[in-house]
Amino acid sequence: MTVRAMTSKEVTKKVFNKEAFFILDVRNEGDFKDWKIEGENFDYLNIPYFDLLDGVEEILDQLPTDKEILVVCAKEGSSVMVAEMLSDAGKDVAYLQGGMKAWSEHLEPVKVGDLKNGGEMYQFVRIGKGCLSYMVVSEGEAALFDAVRMTDVYTEFAESVGAKITQVFDTHLHADHISGGRKIAEQTGAAYWLPPKDATEVKFSYEPLEDGVEVTVGNTTIAIQALYSPGHTIGSTSFVVDEAYLLSGDILFIDSIGRPDLAGMAEDWVADLRETLYKRYKELSDELLVLPAHFMIIDELNDDGTVSEKLGTLFSKNHGLNIESEEEFRKLVTENLPPQPNAYQEIRETNMGKISPDEEQQREMEIGPNRCAVR
Repeated sequence: MTVRAMTSKEVTKKVFNKEAFFILDVRNEGDFKDWKIEGENFDYLNIPYFDLLDGVEEILDQLPTDKEILVVCAKEGSSVMVAEMLSDAGKDVAYLQGGMKAWSEHLEPVKVGDLKNGGEMYQFVRIGKGCLSYMVVSEGEAALFDAVRMTDVYTEFAESVGAKITQVFDTHLHADHISGGRKIAEQTGAAYWLPPKDATEVKFSYEPLEDGVEVTVGNTTIAIQALYSPGHTIGSTSFVVDEAYLLSGDILFIDSIGRPDLAGMAEDWVADLRETLYKRYKELSDELLVLPAHFMIIDELNDDGTVSEKLGTLFSKNHGLNIESEEEFRKLVTENLPPQPNAYQEIRETNMGKISPDEEQQREMEIGPNRCAVR
């Protein structure tokens, strides 16, 4: 029988709406434990595909009768076959179109809010990978921050809101995903900005992003002010946009803080990280809405699907901002760290322009969860 394909966009809406949903994941147990589709009211059953080759009869009583059922695998093929077997057994099921590879790449644009003198702030939620990127739109111009490699999503969205991308920024040299910033700048003629302290080995030209640089987007003079904030990398730079939003890159998240070890410099960068979080950020307004470059757990999503929180709230609730002992802080960010991102050295070299993997290689390099945070 033919079974229905469910898109990543449809599943994302179920995450945002906190719907009850059941996922039968037929990948290997290790892959499932490492990384899965997460939702607040999702239930799961993980049975490797090869255990179902002789039929699905033994798992029928483990499947719900009152929830939608989605079969998931790595690339799609196995989930189609299992879904067809379940359909033949009388179950109403769908499979995830494109598998976890498609889930890893889906971007969902969500409006964060308006700018004071006209314009909007949009957040692009890469729901399966935990990456967050941003577009500031004003008077027909757009600035883009921390774009991922699925560049068509940004250019098509900008066109849909009547804007031309004129400025592209990376808050730092990324190690967990391949940046789309340089590609978009080449496609649109936009200026591409990168912190020079992170760019000592890059093989391309860029605009040096330094502390205090101000860039205007649109005729309404939306000031985007760069704030040097090292710690995740030596060049990490935050942005204050329209005196209302703090784009914190991978320095500060909603439920965690950035890790300083992805360039092998953890011991050297701990002091920078603490200085940024406990001094430089402390000097900013508590009313700034923090917009990070990643989220780590699904609980960080707000009811509207955005990931954001006021800086003052984070100073009261985020454990990483409330460690009085410098020694305890050092231990937190240098010991018992989560595994480093898959292929992170190759990702860094790609973002430097040193290597040019093809699209399928880039997909493989990025597979897996976000691992930029310390909790």
